[in-house]
Amino acid sequence: MPDTLQSHTSTASNTLISVDLSESPHTNENVHNRWHPDIPINVWVEPGDDFRIETYDWTGGQIKNDDDASDVRDVELEQVHYLSGPIGVKGAEPGDLLVVDILDIGAKEEMLWGFNGFFSKQNGGGFLTEHFPEAQKSIWDIEGMFTKSRHVPGVKYAGLIHPGLIGCLPDRKMLDMWNSRETALFNTDPDRTPPLAALPNTQSAHMGAMKGEARDAAAAEAARTVPPREHGGNCDIKDLSRGSKIYFPVYVDGAGLSMGDLHFSQGDGEITFCGAIEMAGWLHLKVELIKDGMSKYGVKNPIFKPSPITPAYNDYLIFEGISVDEEGEQHYLDVHIAYRQACLNAIEYLKKFGYSGAQAYAILGTAPVQGHISGVVDIPNACATLWLPNDIFEWDMMPNADGPTKYLDGSIDVPLAPDL
Repeated sequence: MPDTLQSHTSTASNTLISVDLSESPHTNENVHNRWHPDIPINVWVEPGDDFRIETYDWTGGQIKNDDDASDVRDVELEQVHYLSGPIGVKGAEPGDLLVVDILDIGAKEEMLWGFNGFFSKQNGGGFLTEHFPEAQKSIWDIEGMFTKSRHVPGVKYAGLIHPGLIGCLPDRKMLDMWNSRETALFNTDPDRTPPLAALPNTQSAHMGAMKGEARDAAAAEAARTVPPREHGGNCDIKDLSRGSKIYFPVYVDGAGLSMGDLHFSQGDGEITFCGAIEMAGWLHLKVELIKDGMSKYGVKNPIFKPSPITPAYNDYLIFEGISVDEEGEQHYLDVHIAYRQACLNAIEYLKKFGYSGAQAYAILGTAPVQGHISGVVDIPNACATLWLPNDIFEWDMMPNADGPTKYLDGSIDVPLAPDL
């Protein structure tokens, strides 16, 4: 077991990792923004312990509560994501399952607002970047369990707060595998914008408590936090909320659990990329171990029990999409394209009621919409569906014989920052 075992311990629900939103995350040695097996574990708990963890928003405070989208356009993506951890669990060994209960989760009192953004195609892009190539953002106020936005009138909905990113440290073999396969993909089209993968990059890398040459060497090969992987990572699963139980594969002694990228609310798919209502917050967690659980249960990726608490919306308007792209080209059972088409169909529908395309896109990224793979066997078209709750709107959005009523006059829109 690492020599840092006695750095901090927890036997009760105290706050093990605190963050100061007025300071740079780089001043906090219990925060990191890369995955690497050598990132030190400074905070240790026993199986059965419960404890609290605070987190920055995923950008580390780069986005402001204002009506100017230039901060989204100019965001330094090399910084993200800022994760609180790693947290060591005594007795955890490679091959175990780390069981994490999310007992509670919430927003930090000093930041009762969140943001949603579309990144510029030149700087990150997104799911519908060809349709929304320039940076835009919307600010969402947190009012207890509900949220609404001055930039997107006419909607209000209950949030299901969750960590977009949570997982354990990789071992050396896994890190090398990630870098090898993602580099091979990147090299198939190295000039693509946005890129095919986010490869290791030392710019703004924060390696927790690592210092000097060891820090520099690790930063040069550390995996970026952008995608989900075998260990969990950036999965953006909205149902990982209070009451969830998650089973994480363990790859290093102590497990090295880290988390961040908290969302107040998100639609399935996080389709705007900066796609939920991003926030700073806290989690109350409990951990247990299942020894040799990976082989006992055949687990390669995390599995979880969803939260029993979900927003009580059960009246939906459902949009279908098939594997035929915007140019009319046929694809074979392509679920990605089918879900794109379902989203685009919903956006076009909402525009008929006075929403701009950007406002409609922001709703689909932040509201508790459901995404379903509805069919993957009927060649050549997969069918995907997007379920849009009717109850989130202040007006009637159902089709009728009289046609749609334009409830908005275009005087309010999501702020846009053109590329320089």
